[in-house]
Amino acid sequence: MSEHAIELTVNGHCHATRVEARTSLGEFLRDGLGYTGTHLACEHGVCGACTVMIDGRAMRSCLMLAVQADGAEVTTVEGLAEADGTLHPVQQALKDNFGLQCGFCTPGVAITMACVTRDNAGVEAPRMEDALTTAMSGHICRCTGYQGIRRAIRQLAGAST
Repeated sequence: MSEHAIELTVNGHCHATRVEARTSLGEFLRDGLGYTGTHLACEHGVCGACTVMIDGRAMRSCLMLAVQADGAEVTTVEGLAEADGTLHPVQQALKDNFGLQCGFCTPGVAITMACVTRDNAGVEAPRMEDALTTAMSGHICRCTGYQGIRRAIRQLAGAST
């Protein structure tokens, strides 16, 4: 197998290691580095469970090779909360509104919502709600927790729940 040296920052921690060329970023994060909050499901980029933030953008880690992340800054769901354990506003909204259910889709949903709320900071509630709802169309919740996710979206948008 072909191995390559890579260096990337995950949740603020630098990792320099070797990885097989064919290893997906999601597999590397979970099995190589122990960031098991990144869930792998369809491995075709359809379900969104494996979504992580790469250089500030939400991306499917199953569709990216670990070698492609060389030099990147990666944030997984474990990196959203503050160092003292304070939840990210997205995590708090999902918790407040029971948008978690089984939790399998939650890491990808949380990462996507964090990117959308950051990118749309300061927009009025209806536009924020639309942006979040549109972004969620790329995520599949296997246990149909969509109503809790929708309530979390309304909370994040500042609309009435």
